[in-house]
Amino acid sequence: MDDSATTVRDTGSRYVIAIDETDAGFLEYVDQGSRRVFLHTEVSPEFGGRGLAGQLVRAALDDVRAQGKRLVNFCPYVTGFLEKNHDWDELVDQPTPAILEAVRARSAS
Repeated sequence: MDDSATTVRDTGSRYVIAIDETDAGFLEYVDQGSRRVFLHTEVSPEFGGRGLAGQLVRAALDDVRAQGKRLVNFCPYVTGFLEKNHDWDELVDQPTPAILEAVRARSAS
């Protein structure tokens, strides 16, 4: 039995998952108006195999819904998660030209 305490917090540009107050992974995002754009999910190798990425994405998607935002996704992990879990289908939007430009500009910096 694992007694570790897992938490997810929003830092304003990332959702961070921690185990016993040690950061284990993150989901990076940028807001574009009423849309939250998911960019990249990563879990540190030493925390792999515990299902943390799924917990992190689930918490982030629930937060997007709770805030009344829409989701635009560019993260391959989130794509796979959404293909298997349809509870958030109504939140997903396709990228607009402005969002594509914002993501390109962020990648270039």
